[in-house]
Amino acid sequence: MRSKNKKTRSPDSVKVALDFFAEAGLLKRVKRSGWWVAGIKDPESVADHCFRCAVIGYYIAHAEGVDPYRVLVMTLFNDIHEARINDLHKMGHYYIDFKDAEKRVFKDQVADLPVTMRAQLTEFRGAYDTQSTPEALVARDADILECLVQAKEYQDNGSPVASKFLKRAPGFLKTRTAKKLWDSLERWDSTLWWENVVKFER
Repeated sequence: MRSKNKKTRSPDSVKVALDFFAEAGLLKRVKRSGWWVAGIKDPESVADHCFRCAVIGYYIAHAEGVDPYRVLVMTLFNDIHEARINDLHKMGHYYIDFKDAEKRVFKDQVADLPVTMRAQLTEFRGAYDTQSTPEALVARDADILECLVQAKEYQDNGSPVASKFLKRAPGFLKTRTAKKLWDSLERWDSTLWWENVVKFER
């Protein structure tokens, strides 16, 4: 029987950090399953999505005049739970209540992190889930817009089924900036951007 006077050993903070980094790294190997449904053979990873989502969110945050730091954190950590329970496409969500599992996983993932970090991540996650702050609205728009950009890229590179993702998702955009970007994205050719960087010899 453990002595009541004996202190419970606290987790090794460095090991906790390294384990957390390794878990986040798993997202580099977790594929976005919705693209498999669309017939994409080698779809982007969750980490791929989160990175560009953060870039888009940072841009929209500045355009909308909200805190870009909060938006960056929300976008980078929004899908961290998928390291443990994988990415589930919309058909799966129709049959399984995935939201409760996401919340339980996230709570476990941050449980041993430093108090201030855990508190901030929990606060930001709650705001994102309830869409209760301007930053949360921007972060969600960035998440949607990244999916739309990716769909357009897949479409422009020969995957016509990806265009179906371009039909419904835009209706969920909230911010003026995200809607403006979407209006241009429809007519945008994602294969041409690099020609403005690389000047061909004539």
